[in-house]
Amino acid sequence: MAGYGQFCPVAKVTEIVGEKWTLLVLRELLLGTTRFNDFQRAMSRMSPTLLAKRLRHLEEVGIVIRKRISGQRGHEYRLTAAGKELAPLVEILAVWGMRWARSQLSDDELDVEFLMREQQRQLRTEHLPDGETVICLIFDELTKHKTWWLLVNDDVVDLCTEDPGKDVDLYVNSNVRTIVEVWEGDLDMRKALRNGSVKAHGLRHLVRTMPDWFGVCLYKEVRRGDQELMQQIAD
Repeated sequence: MAGYGQFCPVAKVTEIVGEKWTLLVLRELLLGTTRFNDFQRAMSRMSPTLLAKRLRHLEEVGIVIRKRISGQRGHEYRLTAAGKELAPLVEILAVWGMRWARSQLSDDELDVEFLMREQQRQLRTEHLPDGETVICLIFDELTKHKTWWLLVNDDVVDLCTEDPGKDVDLYVNSNVRTIVEVWEGDLDMRKALRNGSVKAHGLRHLVRTMPDWFGVCLYKEVRRGDQELMQQIAD
């Protein structure tokens, strides 16, 4: 990315984090992602080559460090003090996006891999029974990545795209758009279960408590701004 040729601090920050995908890499780092494969799962439309380039750039400017995983093969990426200080910037962008850029989503923005990565992260395990719980989500309209398994053991959640061979406690059938709307807070899970846009069968306790434990966006309580006003500003 070419520099702006200004000493303005906004210009300098934009030179560092303004390239495509860089802020999303920062989002993942701030959410606790540390390993290359996990970055890929959360940003599946980003090529491995570009991901490696962005991580290398963040390392060069002192925002992350790359270190070997103790006792294992491979590396992990960790935020430095400078990187952690970017958390308020990413949070402000998230809140602004939920308020002003929460318009009708196009089909090609319905990224099921990011959605399920968010389920893995945001599942409220404290509302699930002790021990292991196996949840299977089936997206009826998909052919690729149609079925996903969440394996919950106390507060640890594993995500699988292949049958783990375990007894399933709850099956959930829906489509990606509906689950995204629940995640964003635009559709109440209780309403979705009542109208059949989300179908759940299995342990009755899990069905009944689903609104309590299902993963939702950290910023789902942010109220929408005036979309007509936003359009007038854009015009």
